Amino acid sequence: MRVHLVSLFPEYFSGPFDCGTTRIARLRNLIEVETVNPRDFTDDAHRTVDDHPFGGGAGMVLKPEPLYRTVESVRTPASRVVLLSPKGRRYDQALAREFSRLEHLVLVCGRYKGVDERVCNGLCDDEVSVGDYVLAGGEAAAVIVVESIARLLPGAVGDAESVDTDSFETGLLDTPWFTRPRRFRDAEVPEVLVTGDHAAVARWRREQSLLATARHRPDLLGDETLSEPEREFLMLHLTKEMFNGESS
Repeated sequence: MRVHLVSLFPEYFSGPFDCGTTRIARLRNLIEVETVNPRDFTDDAHRTVDDHPFGGGAGMVLKPEPLYRTVESVRTPASRVVLLSPKGRRYDQALAREFSRLEHLVLVCGRYKGVDERVCNGLCDDEVSVGDYVLAGGEAAAVIVVESIARLLPGAVGDAESVDTDSFETGLLDTPWFTRPRRFRDAEVPEVLVTGDHAAVARWRREQSLLATARHRPDLLGDETLSEPEREFLMLHLTKEMFNGESS
C-alpha cells in the first residue's frame, strides 16, 4: 500500500513513522509513506500557498492551484484522495479497515482557516475528521490515520487475533485486560481469569465489554443483539451503579 501525505510541513512526519507498528510495516514493505509539499508546486518567488478569504473574515485560506497540482502529481486511477478536516465525517475503525484495503491513499492536510471549497468539491473523494476538536493542521490527524491503517495490514502485527479483538472491531469497547502479578497493591485479578475455564472467560469478557460500552459509549449498543441473560446483566450492574452514585 502507498500513502502520500500532502503537507506544508513534511518535517512533522520525521519521527512518528519510525517507531512501533508503523515502522515494522514499512520495513516489511507493507506500506510506503511519502510526503509532498504544495509549496513545491507554486509559481511565485514567495512560494505562496494561502490568501485572504473572499467576503472578508479572519484567517487565511489555502489556495486551490497548489493543492490541485500537488495531488495531480501523485494521483493515479487507483488513488483515493481524502481531505483531513473538522468538517468531514467521523473517522472510525470501519473506515480504517476500508482505507487499509486501498492501493493508494492521498491524505491532504489542511492548515490555517481551511482550504478553498473548490478543493473539497472538485479534487477530493472524501472529507474525514478524527474528532470534534480543532488542530493547528491535518498533520496530527494524518499520523492517526496512517497508524490505524498500518496495524491492520496483514503481517504488521505478530498476533492477528490481537487486532481482531480490539475495541470497535466487534462494534463494542474492549474488555479489561490483566497480566502478572496476580495481586498488585491490594487489587486482585478477577478469579474467573485464572480458572482455566475458557467458556467462562469468554462469557466474562463479553459481559465486561458490554458493560464498558454501556458506561462510556452507549451509542454503540444500538445495533448490538443482546441475549436475555446479557440484558439482565447490564440492567443489574447499571442500576446498582446508579443507586451507588446517588448515595455517595
